[in-house]
This record gives sequence, C-alpha cells and structure tokens, in this order.
Amino acid sequence: MKKFFLICFLFMPCFPALASDIEEIVVTADLTAKKEKHITSSVFIVSKETITSRGAQHFEDIVNTIPNLNFASGSNRARFFQIRGVGERSQFASPINSSVAFLLDQIDFSGAATIASTLDIDQIEVLRGPQGTRYGASALGGLIKVKTKDPNTASNLEIKITQGNYANQSYSFILNSPITEQLLFRGAFQKHRSDGYMSNRFLDREDTNGRNETTSRIKLRWLLEDYWTMDFSIGKIDIRNGYDAFSLDNTRTTLSDQPGFDQQNSEHLSLKSAWTGKNYGLTAILSLANSDIDYGFDEDWSFLGIHPFGYRSTDHYFRARKTRSAEIRVNSLSEYGWVAGLFFFDSRENLERNYTFLTNNFLSSYDFKTYALFGEAESEFWFGTNISAGVRLERRETTYQNSDAANFSPAETLWGGEVGVKREFGTNFIGYTSIARGFKAGGFNTDGTLDKDLREFDGEYLIEYEAGIKGRFDEKNINIRLAVFHDKRKSQQVKSSILRSRSDGSTEFIDFLGNAAQGTNKGLEASLDWDLHENWNIALDIAMLDAKFDEYINEFGEDLSGRDQAHAPGHMSSLTVRYSRGPWNASFAGDSKDDFYFSDRHSVKSERSTIINASLSYLASHWKITLWGRNLSDKEYRTRGFGSFGNDPRKLYETEPYYQLGEPRVIGVTLDFFTNL
Repeated sequence: MKKFFLICFLFMPCFPALASDIEEIVVTADLTAKKEKHITSSVFIVSKETITSRGAQHFEDIVNTIPNLNFASGSNRARFFQIRGVGERSQFASPINSSVAFLLDQIDFSGAATIASTLDIDQIEVLRGPQGTRYGASALGGLIKVKTKDPNTASNLEIKITQGNYANQSYSFILNSPITEQLLFRGAFQKHRSDGYMSNRFLDREDTNGRNETTSRIKLRWLLEDYWTMDFSIGKIDIRNGYDAFSLDNTRTTLSDQPGFDQQNSEHLSLKSAWTGKNYGLTAILSLANSDIDYGFDEDWSFLGIHPFGYRSTDHYFRARKTRSAEIRVNSLSEYGWVAGLFFFDSRENLERNYTFLTNNFLSSYDFKTYALFGEAESEFWFGTNISAGVRLERRETTYQNSDAANFSPAETLWGGEVGVKREFGTNFIGYTSIARGFKAGGFNTDGTLDKDLREFDGEYLIEYEAGIKGRFDEKNINIRLAVFHDKRKSQQVKSSILRSRSDGSTEFIDFLGNAAQGTNKGLEASLDWDLHENWNIALDIAMLDAKFDEYINEFGEDLSGRDQAHAPGHMSSLTVRYSRGPWNASFAGDSKDDFYFSDRHSVKSERSTIINASLSYLASHWKITLWGRNLSDKEYRTRGFGSFGNDPRKLYETEPYYQLGEPRVIGVTLDFFTNL
C-alpha cells in the first residue's frame, strides 16, 4: 500500500496537464477559503438541499449520508464522532482531548456537538483524515465544520414550520436585511420539540427522552472598504433534552423512576476581520463561548420496588466550560502562495459530579492553553504540477485538580504537517497524493482507585498516506471523487474500563485511557453525482474501512491484535435518487452501514442496517411545502451498546448486553414561506 502512494507521489508530474472545469465548491474550514478541488485530502460537503430533504433538525439526522463518519450515542443527541475509525465515544468524570474537531462557524465545540442544529445552514464541511496543519491536536481524525449563512445585500424574510409524528414540531424565523449600504444584518431563530421516541411505563409518560431545543443567532457584516470586511456573530443555544434511552428489555419502553437529562446552554460570540492588500491578505479571528453542559442518568434504569433486591442510583455531571481563542493569519495573494499564522486557545472547565455512591460530590477543574505557530506554502515545480507543504508547532499547558486531591500539570510540545502534490490531467480531472502527520495530546485518568501506572498516558500520533482523483465527465454530466488512504496509529490511546462489584450485588465501571495499542486504518471513499437526465439525478457515496489493532492486549489480558477497532464499520454507503419537474421535487435515499464493535473492551456489536428516507416537495412563488420521512421501513437499529453486566433485578442481575436504539420511523411536513421585503 505504501509503495502505491510513493509511486503516485513520484510520478504525478508525468501526467499531462490539461484545463480543468470541476464544479467549484469553496471550503471555508481550510486555512484560507479554498476551492475543494485544490485541497489535497478527502473532503465531503453536505448541502442545504440534503438537509431539507431529510427534514433534518440536527446534524445527527444526516450523519449517515457521509461516508466514513460514524457517531456514538449514550446521550440524547450525537455528541461524539469518529472519522475513519478515529474518535471518542463518551465522556464522564475524566477530561478528554478530542480527536475530531467540531466547529460552528469560528467557534470550537469539539466534544459538545449537542448544539448542532441545522438552522440557516449554508453547508457542512467534513475534512477526513488528520488536520495537523489546519487545526492541530483536536483534529487527529478529521474536522467537521457547520457553516451558517452570512448576511448579504438582499432584503428577505423566511418562516418555516414543521409538524410530524412523535410530537415533532419546530418553527424558525430568518430575516436578512441591510441596515445601511455598508452594514448587513442576518438574524435566525428556531424552536424544536419532540417526545424523544421512548415510553416510560413506570411514570406513564412519553416525553422522558424528549427534546426541547432553542437556537438563536445574529450576524453582522460591516463592509468598511472594498478591501476590508468585518464579520460579527453572536448566538445562544439552549438545549433542554431528557435522557431516558436504555431499557432493561432492550425495547423503547423504559422503567426509570428518575429519568436523566442531556442539556447544554451555550452563548457564543465571534469577530472576524479580513483585510486584502495588493499582494497580501490579513485575517484576524476572535471567539469565545460559555457553556453549561449537564448530563445525567438513572443508573439502575428502574424503580425502587421492582424487586426486593433492587437498588436506586443516579449519576449526574454538571460542567461549566469557557473557551477563548485568537488567531491571526497572513497570506500572499499570488496564484501559488503561502499562509502563516499564530493561534491561541484557552479552555477552562469546572465539573461537579453528583453520584449516589459518593460520600461527597466530586469536584474538578481542568484548564489548558494551546499556543500554535503554523504555515503552509504551495508552488508549481514541474510543468503544471503543484506541490504544497504545511507544518504546525503546538505547545499545550494543562492544569488539573479535583476533590480527591489529584493534581496534574503536564506540558508538551507537539507537531504535525502535510506534504501534497496535485496535478490537473486528463479532461477536467485533478489527481493528488499526500503524506500527513496528525497528533493528539496526552492526558491523565482521574479516578483515585486506579493504580499509579494507569494514571497518565502520552500523546498519540498518526501518519497518513492518501491519494485521490476529483473530476467531471462533461459528456456524461458525471462528477466523481475517489480517495484511498492508509493510516498508521502510534501510541494509540484506547479507552478501557475495570468492572467492579458492589456489596449489594450491583456493578460499576471505572473508565480509563492508556497508550495500549498500535493500529492500522485503511480504506477508500468514493462519490458519484450523475445528472442522468434533465429531470433525474443520482448521487452515490460509498466508503470502505479496514481499521484493526496491530497490537493490543486489553485490561483483561485478552489479545485483540487483528480485531476491528470500535465504531469503525467496514462499509458505509448512501444512495440518493432525485427527480425534479417544474415546481415538483422528489428524492428517495438509502443509507447503509456495516456492523461494528461498540467498544474496545467487549465484543458487543451493532447490526448491519439500511435506512430508507424520502421526500416530496412543491415550490410556488413565495412558499414551499415538503413531505418527508426518515427510516420509512421503521428499521430497529442500535447506536450504542454495553457489554454483559447485571442491571435487571427481575433476573437477579444476570449479565447481558444492553443497547440504545436509533430513531424509529419519523414522518413530517414542512411549510416554508419566503418573501422579499
């Protein structure tokens, strides 16, 4: 495999250079806004049309359309993501370092993607593979950016109302209007509710896993001069969701007497200044976010009188997170240019854990500062063949302390980068190959009952080889994207846990991380978009993934070398057929996913699944009505699973696996009204 990438790297210049006319999609998650075809790595774009056709209220509703992107439940909303098998799956008392960065415009919400509503989205950008130059230690596996719409010179109003089964209802309000010729305004508001698809038989309620989500945002664009623009954004996201998702019977009927919650209240602000001179551009970005992230569950999933041996327990986590960031970039404006910059990120997080079996509440504070210097340059070096190189040097300083008298203050210097070659060849095609080094900071385990040698762990890094082709067959109206990759994970951070029995016969897990493995993640990603006819379009996106441990002996002494890594399905695909004629538009889509392990500490797996979705819409001059459905076959599929343990007092705590189920069949109608002012 490595020889293949080396051959591509050496012989790319030998392909003939021809003009290219690939569809121009601008990616804003790069160091500078750049056309997707010029990025020497695999990029996937989710359009507004896809969001609308799925009736999507949250990023979770469209994850399965993106090849090699998976997510972990264990909460009401998807919060943790895995790209090409790399990424976290949960968080409890210990702090975590994210492997997949999640950005809302300029704001970093990595590990806190509960806020990812689809209100007023322009596009969603997924950069697959390590982003060592672009975003550093938080993007070992890749980067997800939700790009909302910017203010423009038009004056218009949009009102959208949605109703569906399971008490799904939402309404949104979007206003775009220039205040003056130089000052542009855009405001957006959305309210969404749902009963959460679970029934609590003990409490006789349908909403214990319900959703109550409010998003509001104001954006201003100040056109100071032709060469100077300032963008200001302020927003508030209030998520007040329940969490009652696990059943002792592995059904949608629960018995909890103290249902949990999955809530996030975030206020964010950003300021971006972009100045363009004759030869150089200067960009400065400031951002801040304050978030209260509260998560809790009924640990016994039942009620006190279910059995004489039953017990009652809850586990609640209350986090207060503050993040601040500043970035300044200078870039040349030549065709083959460069960019260099400085980055600062400050995160402060306080946690209070209220747990039935703790004598006193657990308290902790976790602060880290990141300082980074980065640069990237591109040049033509052989008859139309371009070579690019980027590097990022990052310093991270961390302090942690908790009420168990644990104190950590590690500091480390990390680096990553990428070298890529791309060339236009054939008719309307671009080929590329790249070598990238991603990195992730080390950390520590905070549970005081762990042995000393399990308390701290080192950073992880990943070497990736990738080659791809992007292009268009004009005569067939076909766009294609193809990428193959081979990753080597070194000092891999693996989540494990120790299972311990309490005196009353119940059990608890103590989670910890360690550099316990080496791994290889390889595969391919392919996309085809075909305008089959004036009225017909077919889009096919597929991914193959082989993510295995090269070396790994878990905490039970089991040798898992050669086993698949967790949350790494062997294949994913999404097929969409669209039809449009006059005011009518229809789409039919199927999302397929292979089975995968839920954890690296047990062998419980998901099942293979295919989810069917469809929509039908009618567009008039000032309104649009869309009938949509997700999971039309009402397929029961699993999104989270725990290994065998005893939690059912009716069975005297007999060990068995437990699962969280994905969304059932959801059908709704959306009325969209829009007008110029």
